[in-house]
Amino acid sequence: VQLQASGGGLVQAGGSLRLSCGASGRTVSTAGMGWFRQAPGKEREFVAAIRGSGSTTYYVGSVKGRFTLSKDNAKNTVYLQMNSLKPEDTAAYYCAADYAPYLIYSELSNFNGYDYWGQGTEVTVSS
Repeated sequence: VQLQASGGGLVQAGGSLRLSCGASGRTVSTAGMGWFRQAPGKEREFVAAIRGSGSTTYYVGSVKGRFTLSKDNAKNTVYLQMNSLKPEDTAAYYCAADYAPYLIYSELSNFNGYDYWGQGTEVTVSS
């Protein structure tokens, strides 16, 4: 399985970006998919995740109401729509896939459990 993350860039505070994570080699329709981010000098942080069924999404508190995670099974792609961006959202963003069944929040929010990772896409938010 290969994951290709894209969509990062430079944006002013208050702006929007949409990150994409395209998968090849296996369908995302049965995968728990997550987004994590890592700012310089900081540990990797959970941002958002969606269960394999697509029925439930989870977000870290700092992005709730601003970020939306969705899955397009037909395109085998997961999207992270990021609105009202803040300078503290600046980081490298990574997508990941976990094909274990019946994943719950504690598993989806833990980067150690993911099977496959994308290469990361840089997001820079200027003030």
